[in-house]
Amino acid sequence: MVRKHARRAVKAAFAVALAIPIVLGGTANAGTSGTTITVGTKNFGEAYVLGQLYKQALEAKGYKVAYKENIGSSELLDTALKSNKINFAPEYTGVVALNLAKAKNVKTAAQNYAAAKAYEQKSGFTLLRQTPFFDADSFAVLKKTAAKYGLKTISDLKKVPNLSYGGYPECDKRITCLLGLKQIYGLTKVKFVQIGSISVETLLDNHNATAGDIFSTEPALATGKYTPLTDTKHIFGFQNVAPIISKKTLAAGGPALANAINAVTAKLTIPAMIAMNKAVAIDKKTPAAVAKAFLKANGLL
Repeated sequence: MVRKHARRAVKAAFAVALAIPIVLGGTANAGTSGTTITVGTKNFGEAYVLGQLYKQALEAKGYKVAYKENIGSSELLDTALKSNKINFAPEYTGVVALNLAKAKNVKTAAQNYAAAKAYEQKSGFTLLRQTPFFDADSFAVLKKTAAKYGLKTISDLKKVPNLSYGGYPECDKRITCLLGLKQIYGLTKVKFVQIGSISVETLLDNHNATAGDIFSTEPALATGKYTPLTDTKHIFGFQNVAPIISKKTLAAGGPALANAINAVTAKLTIPAMIAMNKAVAIDKKTPAAVAKAFLKANGLL
């Protein structure tokens, strides 16, 4: 979740990210395999930023990159990988471990990563290093709602009448979302409000949903208007991002390819992602422009 003083972090982190170059080793034109790296992304703002970060960094190293943005949910992204329509994708490890691999008894970040990697390796893929930042689905309510009912944890919602929850279409089929709320927290009467063109924040603001699925790195949580409730039963899992890449592509690219990808991954902290997400969602900058500025500032372009 976003830490205390997150608003200050949002304001400062992007300035830091863009103003303090971190010089790393490596040279342009390092890509020598001739293999095309086909990058695919999911269908929301943070995914577009992540896709652009890896795309541009790899191109700067001389790799040939094809880019397929907005593929859809994790299930659709998984299908695109397995059908060889893409061979590289940044993905949330908890989604892979819990929703795709159906892993049980995942109690640590290390177990989560291992379960996700094992799942990918069965199909000729692997995971590279995961990001310092994590982005989890969070059960967020308006601050006013939290104060009215004394809400601190998800379990507290049992005392809220006419409970409704806004989430993405796949939420009602995932243990890390609505299924977990019903089966693990016992919120069996919760009404599901599917997100369409209206954001979760708008649903909450207009009282069309009591709570909603707001990612922990979204700038909305830094406004102080919404309160994320503590997930004491850990249904949302460990959601660091790790690049999925085909073993064949990784072998063809050699050690330099893994190094180029891991260099980007290492810089993706929570403050950096909140700042970049804010630049896209609130400041209306394009994901490509935001990624370019971040990579330049960190010596990766």
